[in-house]
Amino acid sequence: MTDRPSEAPGSGSGEGGGPSISDEVWEKFVQDSERDIHASAPKEPSARARVVTERLRQQDARGAQPEGWRTGPAWREMDGRAARRRRLWAIFGVPLAIAVLVVANKPSLLLGDDPGSGTGVPEAVAASPLPAETAAPTAAPSEMAPVTPTLERPFAGSPSARWADGAAGIVLPKATAVSSLSKAEVEQALRQTKALLVDANLDPATLRGERPETALGVIDPLQTEMIDLLDTALRKPDKEHDPLWMFSRYDPAELRLAGDVVKTRGRMTFKADREDSVVVHADFTFVYPFVRTDGSTEVSRTIVRRVLDLEVSNPVEYEVTPGKLYVVSYDQEIGNSACDTYDGYLHPQFSTDEQAGPLPTGPTMDPYDRSEGIDQERTDDCGVVSRT
Repeated sequence: MTDRPSEAPGSGSGEGGGPSISDEVWEKFVQDSERDIHASAPKEPSARARVVTERLRQQDARGAQPEGWRTGPAWREMDGRAARRRRLWAIFGVPLAIAVLVVANKPSLLLGDDPGSGTGVPEAVAASPLPAETAAPTAAPSEMAPVTPTLERPFAGSPSARWADGAAGIVLPKATAVSSLSKAEVEQALRQTKALLVDANLDPATLRGERPETALGVIDPLQTEMIDLLDTALRKPDKEHDPLWMFSRYDPAELRLAGDVVKTRGRMTFKADREDSVVVHADFTFVYPFVRTDGSTEVSRTIVRRVLDLEVSNPVEYEVTPGKLYVVSYDQEIGNSACDTYDGYLHPQFSTDEQAGPLPTGPTMDPYDRSEGIDQERTDDCGVVSRT
């Protein structure tokens, strides 16, 4: 955070004759100033930008249209409800410019102060784990001071540094009887939902591209359209059958995890839906620190948010498989992964990568902001993440 300027004597009330400025007002002033400086500063195009500009100019001259970058939606209709996908590319120049401004105004951040808050609080205190999430966040996590992630500290500079590791971040609510379902039946549905989330997003074999048998095994086999879609996506991924809609995967020939930890945060709730049915709602974000397998040590994070609604019904009243879950809807936002690549793998952007294709034209979003639901009114333009 930028240091406050000295207050002019006699300019207002308060101790020492200076004006009294609240922390909230000062923080807003700093954020607005940094944004205005960034917006108004003259920019010299990078070599990459000049190449892209020239290529687009040549395409216009030929009347050619470049491939689009997507933020979704890729819609799949299931019983009147929709599943969507959104991917957002990382543009490193935006957070880098902000980082330069912050460090320039507070160089002590480079001298051992806490990278999480820039307040000088010892790092061990600032990095203490957050308590489990019990309600929807009301705002995005605070901006972090600029810290480059490393193999030893892959979550440095990320709000997820204080999140739980892996499955520990998926905390089940206390089960109660709902409708005609007993407490034990609801508890089983909650445990199965966690099993699906863990296998689909955290299991090392699934992440390396292997078949997620546990996740598939909790889905009601009577939901044949859903099973067929996922089977096809896993066998032969393409634009209309993308395993990333449900599973997090990377190509082990291209990437590996930096360490063995994936950060997780979110919450799970349940409620009665129709008579004799309960819907489990899961909203979780996973942060994956990747490093390339070419010997590079640069770490790049991909952030995946998944929102699922899974239904369990009384088999006496409905034609369902006892002990299995029915996928009502699934929704995703993937931050920092190539938008127009449909090979079934996550492809994070590294700062040293060459830009392959047109620059993103969609909106900028914070992939750590879980205070609102996933936007249902979206264009087909690839968006940009404000941080990773």
